[in-house]
Amino acid sequence: MCNKDERIDDLHRNGYKIIQKIDGFCFGIDAVLLSGFAKVKKNENVLDLCTGTGIIPILLEAKTNGKHFSAIEIQKDIANMAMRSVVLNNLQHKINIINGDLKECLNFFKPSSFDVITCNPPYMVKGTGYLNENTPKTISRHEISCNIDDVFLASNKMLKYGGRMYMVHRVERLVDIFNSARKYKIEPKTIQIVQSNQKKAPELLLLEFVKGGKPSLKSLPTLFIYDENGNYTKEINNIYHN
Repeated sequence: MCNKDERIDDLHRNGYKIIQKIDGFCFGIDAVLLSGFAKVKKNENVLDLCTGTGIIPILLEAKTNGKHFSAIEIQKDIANMAMRSVVLNNLQHKINIINGDLKECLNFFKPSSFDVITCNPPYMVKGTGYLNENTPKTISRHEISCNIDDVFLASNKMLKYGGRMYMVHRVERLVDIFNSARKYKIEPKTIQIVQSNQKKAPELLLLEFVKGGKPSLKSLPTLFIYDENGNYTKEINNIYHN
């Protein structure tokens, strides 16, 4: 179940655990924030793009009454690890992990078959900084295997009309994100800025979109991760434990 270069971490929710690389890319607080931001209603079908370790579908299965959760990951070893986490938690009947390219999503799923899409995509534009393009960390963080346009094109194909998409991304990519979303008829509806604390500049964005939605953007109050004492804020504790 767990290889020598892996560890099993407790998610402190429903007794669920997750397999992660000891020295490799692990899920961060951005994935947890997205799982708290995304709204999944009873009996809805969900697709998670760029799923990585499978953390988002596992958390959403624990937090919501969604009917079924599918996920796609291009890296074979990472997808296999996510599949083993699903089996570890006995969730094979609720979560399906696909090792594949989201640009070829129609090879795996029927068009317009999902109520909700979630995505914690690579944040950084290809060509920025020093890269070893063969490492899982680089593929997870840089737009090597997919970019923002690829994510929204896949979402356009997979979402039902009126379906919702939820994304976490970096503040500096906001213009690129909104341009791409509208190009593929997925309208930005809600934005929430995330700051580490009140003294630091915003870093992350939580975003909600609707396929075919009318123009109208709502801004939620800024979400602070840490209080003045360096502890998680009440809002972050609620995300982790509710």
